[in-house]
Amino acid sequence: MMIQPLFALVFLEVVVILTLIFRTPLRKPVLMALDKSKQGRGPVIVKSAGGTLFVVLVSILFNVTLMQNRATDSGTVNPTDQVLLANHLLEASLLGFTLFLALVIDRLHYYIKELRLLRKTLEGEKKTNQSVDQVETAASKSPSIST
Repeated sequence: MMIQPLFALVFLEVVVILTLIFRTPLRKPVLMALDKSKQGRGPVIVKSAGGTLFVVLVSILFNVTLMQNRATDSGTVNPTDQVLLANHLLEASLLGFTLFLALVIDRLHYYIKELRLLRKTLEGEKKTNQSVDQVETAASKSPSIST
């Protein structure tokens, strides 16, 4: 069954999202792990895994539509088909949630990195502004020699 691993994956992704949103001691290691996963062959592996999950999602949705068409053609719904349909719908929704949460994690990681970069440049600009202001105040305080 795919349901238990998918539930575990969804809960793991939610925990990662919560650690990225709130400042916890785990935030820095999670960011470092995400940075490592985006280096080297990491993006290719992530894209192929995401593509595989998407193909499985489409396959499950196709099976659901076939089951629904079979039920509408016969006019009656088989109890076994109802159980299988519910199972397939649960798997499809969990796969959809998994793909969506992976996208959220990717965007959160990107925005946190951008925010960190902007804060560093802002601090650098503040320091240069302070040094320029100090030079200007020192120049205005020093007596100028005029002849």
